Amino acid sequence: MSGLDPDRRGDVALVSRAADFAARRHAADKQRKGAAREPYLNHLAEVASLLAETMGEPNAALVAAGWLHDKLEDTQTDREELERLFGPCVAGLVAEVTDDKSLQKAERKRRQVEAAPHKSAGARAIKVADKTSNLRSLTASPPEGWERQRIADYIAWAEEVVAGCRCTNDPLEDRFDRAVAEARGTL
Repeated sequence: MSGLDPDRRGDVALVSRAADFAARRHAADKQRKGAAREPYLNHLAEVASLLAETMGEPNAALVAAGWLHDKLEDTQTDREELERLFGPCVAGLVAEVTDDKSLQKAERKRRQVEAAPHKSAGARAIKVADKTSNLRSLTASPPEGWERQRIADYIAWAEEVVAGCRCTNDPLEDRFDRAVAEARGTL
């Protein structure tokens, strides 16, 4: 361990603390909507992993934010707590990708499309990773009761959001495009 650069040690610790926090805040019984009912934590892990695997330069704050991207809208967590625990960069990224749950679903979706091009590069990457993970899950285990049209509508909406996030991370965008092709192949 002594050979690890102190900055890298801090980066690894940041990501590990974010993963631990995410696991503790998302109850063990929280599951995805798909028929397989996979643990929701798998989604957070996949988003963080997609970010880590496709970045040109290591960015611990971005990977940590990937683990935490749904905390403000899905758990009893506020931005101040995230900032205190993970710093202003991570808290800012999470806040930037958080939907306003007081709005109707259609309005939240519309705002995601409109806001995507105006987000920071990190927030755009999180959005692409999130949509990629969602499409993969939709393909592997669609939610019960989702008919072909609803799946097609989700794919089209995800493409609209990601269109505003392009030119951020080519390898990540390639994975999104593959996920779209696979999802369309199931229709």
